[in-house]
Amino acid sequence: MRQKFRLNAYTGSVAAATLALPAALALAAAPRPAAPDPARLALEKQFNGTVRPFLSAYCLACHGKDKPAAQLDLSAYGSMASVIKDYAHWSLTGDRIAAKEMPPAGSTMPTMAQRNAVIGWIRAVRQYEANRNAGDPGPVLARRLSNAEYDYTIRDLTGVDMRPTKEFPVDPANQEGFDNSGESLTLSPSLIKKYVAAAKTVAENMALTTTGLAFANHPVLAETDRDKFCILRIVDFYKSQPTDFAEYFYAAWKYKNRAALGAPDATLPAIAKEEKVSPRYLDLVYKALTDTADNAGPLAKLRERWNALPAQPEAAREGCKALRDWTQDTRKKIAWRFGNLKVPSEFSTGGQCNILWKDRQYASHRRSFNPAKLQTGGVPATKTVPARGDKPEQKVTEPVDPDLFAPADDAGRAAAMAGFTRFANVFPDAFFIAERGLMEFDDIYSKGRLLTAGSHNAMGYFRDDSPLMELILDAQGCRTLDSLWTDFDTVASVPERMHLEFFFYERAESRTILDPEFQFARGEDKGNLAPDKIKLFADLYYAKAKRNGGDETYLAVVQDHFRRVAEQIPATQRARAAAEPVHLKSLLEFAARAYRRPLTGDERAELLGFYKTLREKEGLAHEDALRDLLMRVLLSPNFLLRLDEAPAPPAKTKIVSADPRALAPPPAVGSALQPLDDYALASRLSYFLWSSMPDQELLDLAAKKQLRKPEVLRAQARRMLKSPKVQALAVEFGGNWLDFRRFEEHNAVDRERFPIFDDKLREAMFQEPVRFLTDTIQNDRSVLDLIYGKHTFVNGPLAKLYGMDGVKVPENDWVRVDDADKCGRGGILPMATFLTKNASSLRTSPVRRGYWMVRRVLGEYIP
Repeated sequence: MRQKFRLNAYTGSVAAATLALPAALALAAAPRPAAPDPARLALEKQFNGTVRPFLSAYCLACHGKDKPAAQLDLSAYGSMASVIKDYAHWSLTGDRIAAKEMPPAGSTMPTMAQRNAVIGWIRAVRQYEANRNAGDPGPVLARRLSNAEYDYTIRDLTGVDMRPTKEFPVDPANQEGFDNSGESLTLSPSLIKKYVAAAKTVAENMALTTTGLAFANHPVLAETDRDKFCILRIVDFYKSQPTDFAEYFYAAWKYKNRAALGAPDATLPAIAKEEKVSPRYLDLVYKALTDTADNAGPLAKLRERWNALPAQPEAAREGCKALRDWTQDTRKKIAWRFGNLKVPSEFSTGGQCNILWKDRQYASHRRSFNPAKLQTGGVPATKTVPARGDKPEQKVTEPVDPDLFAPADDAGRAAAMAGFTRFANVFPDAFFIAERGLMEFDDIYSKGRLLTAGSHNAMGYFRDDSPLMELILDAQGCRTLDSLWTDFDTVASVPERMHLEFFFYERAESRTILDPEFQFARGEDKGNLAPDKIKLFADLYYAKAKRNGGDETYLAVVQDHFRRVAEQIPATQRARAAAEPVHLKSLLEFAARAYRRPLTGDERAELLGFYKTLREKEGLAHEDALRDLLMRVLLSPNFLLRLDEAPAPPAKTKIVSADPRALAPPPAVGSALQPLDDYALASRLSYFLWSSMPDQELLDLAAKKQLRKPEVLRAQARRMLKSPKVQALAVEFGGNWLDFRRFEEHNAVDRERFPIFDDKLREAMFQEPVRFLTDTIQNDRSVLDLIYGKHTFVNGPLAKLYGMDGVKVPENDWVRVDDADKCGRGGILPMATFLTKNASSLRTSPVRRGYWMVRRVLGEYIP
């Protein structure tokens, strides 16, 4: 029943789209009422009196019905309307007559007066049609989004480049080679199935966070999917932060030497912005490097080496990297190390209580140091290596290390301690921990699972980023990071799953809870997440730990662990429930953006009603109902179709009259021109320049009815042309115009003969004209540069292909080559894309390349 209902809900929207499309086409193409036109009548009369006799006398011998020369049958044109319908051929005919190429030599020749009469008539028809249609855009057909427009729109709606149309059939192109015309973009039953699958893909990639909707480039359905989505968001945030000590040492050096560098008025915050580091942390580092206090221990050595940096910026930057390495090495030497808790019999050191306690010990000591690591008076310390596997506990004497020296006298030792304390406080042993090994074996520097707590054979995560929060991030950054971790708990149900995993580990691995009183504690029973069950288990676990000889330290750890569990699980459940209205609000906002205009009251009520039906009558959970609702939005004609409608005419007062003319139907649609409303204008502009939906700035201007103002429209067009999204204009317009749009799929090259042609080179070939066109558009360069330009753009593989050995190209980057003509390049004509596409698999083809030049670049038609 549920599947049937859902299918009907989806197909109902698509059915509405297919029904709406013919109606929209009919409205857009409605004929205008004809009226007698003296100018047209005069041209019709001239056609019958002058042009047709001329054709009969001088043209039909060659261009008649039987084997017409150049496949041009002029006998088919029996009226002025037929000439207008195929004016392109008539324009060419007029040029041939004017050049005296028609009739051909040896034929009966017309007089100049006869020639001029026909030529004048052809030009008069063109002028007549131009005047008649001046200001008339013609019928604008309602159409579906092209595959490219669909992909770009989904990208801008979700923030993720999913490309859901990769399995769609290729869009048909019109006669000019463009695949975004209303005549070709129709809906078929098979395509409707594709749209359903695409909408399902987008819905499955949706995640419900505490602040609204988010999207991934993979499904977010299974627990592993949710973990991946949340973990990568946090790790990506971590890695985007400026935590390299070398960058701060160099920024501090620049500030110290600001006068010598020609910027005596530079401020520390300004240099922080210039070097893209945290101004908050740079201030702390600069003070640590320049203060005279705590001038002992590693801090004194760091200041001495920093003050001795070279005066040249590049040399100083390299010196800062060496300082960074020394600081990190020294910091590791004095970092804390913690062993496992002493656990009672039948309990495991790898249990969740022990591992999380150990994680918290390390997290709370990131900005402090272990005094036992110091070598007082130069005497090395002795450390204990804990037992691991078959290896027993060992005592190891550290080697002599001058970086760890502390004087033996009280005053000297106190000064050294102060220096070590400040050094450790300013330079933490880690700003954050993105991944861990097994904490049971003290593998604090080993790599393992991302954000893991370090448990063995058990799911568990732990947050360890206090130094990042305390030293680097500003208030907004702290809120963002807190929100990401809260989302991790709510989206991936981390506290609940960790508690249930506790049962699995303690029963199967450590075999701690095999006693009869623990039989209710099963990981598959989510009823154990209830507060009373959590308390019952905690009491029983604590009692057994005490009964089996647990000391006060361990018992306190057990109590603390279950106190945290009892707080975290209900808090996560409350946060998840509180976010439900936020999700619904976000989905309505998503719908308005998908429709590219505000929702009407009826549309809003319909969507909310659909959600309510799914929850109350179909019994769907909140998340499942939202996914269905999202699919409904993406299958709506308001999303799938481009319906750029003019605003409805204002309502008129009804006049009651006995005159039957008062009951006449309104004028036919299309009988008068009306300007588009601002939202339709925003879509026209964005889909032309970006092949995608309007952004928020365009929609805001449309809401204020400002977009129709010429100066605003020009300003927005200029802004949009500067956006990176204008690359779509180069790909979709330029790619279809110059016929390289699908070169990424080109496989006609014999790769055994030309092994250099691999996927990377093919992609580089495709990107070269895209980057060239984008540069031409964004910088308003001459269109003649396409043919006569001496520059091009290359990356590593392309530079190698072109033999540009002297061009330095950063790895995975592109550079502009201004003197590419020296290598036989420059402009579009010698680009590898066009040479390769217009050739066979083994050799060149001058004919194909010549036809491409004439047809695509020059716009000429030849048989």
